[in-house]
Amino acid sequence: MNNTLTEKNIKELREELEYRMTVKRAEIAKEKLVAAAHGDRSENAEYKEACANYRENDNRIQYLLTMISTATVIDDTTIDKSILGINSKAKVKFIEDEDEDIITLVTTMDSDPENMCISIESNLGKALYEKKVGDIVEVDAPGEKYAVEVLEIL
Repeated sequence: MNNTLTEKNIKELREELEYRMTVKRAEIAKEKLVAAAHGDRSENAEYKEACANYRENDNRIQYLLTMISTATVIDDTTIDKSILGINSKAKVKFIEDEDEDIITLVTTMDSDPENMCISIESNLGKALYEKKVGDIVEVDAPGEKYAVEVLEIL
C-alpha cells in the first residue's frame, strides 16, 4: 500500500488513530467488562459483540498505521495552476461519446466518483494527473481503453 496523500489527509488519519487507540479502546474495554459480568461468556451475545467490536477497532487501527507509514505525502499548497494536480478541477471530454464533464482530482481519501472527485490513483486519475489543457490521454481501464481530452483547468 502506497497512497498519495496530503498533509491534511495525514492529520485526519492521525486524529482518527488517536481516537481509536484511546477513547474507542476504553469504551470497548468497558463494554467487555459489563458484558462479562452477565455470566457465561460462551453464551453471552453482548460479550461476543464487544469482542467483535474490539477486533474491528484493532483492524482499523492497523489499517490507519499502515496508511500513515506508507503514504507518499504531497504538498497541495504550491500547485502550478496550468497543470492538473491534487484538488484541481478540470473540464474534460470523453472522446468516444463526445461527453463533457467537470472532474476534480483528489487523493484516495477524498475520492467520490459519484460527484466526479476522482482519485489520482484511479486509472482516469493517473492518466490526467499533471496534464495540461489540450492534452489527450488514453485511459487503460479494466476491460477497455478510452481517450479523454483536457478542455479547461478551472
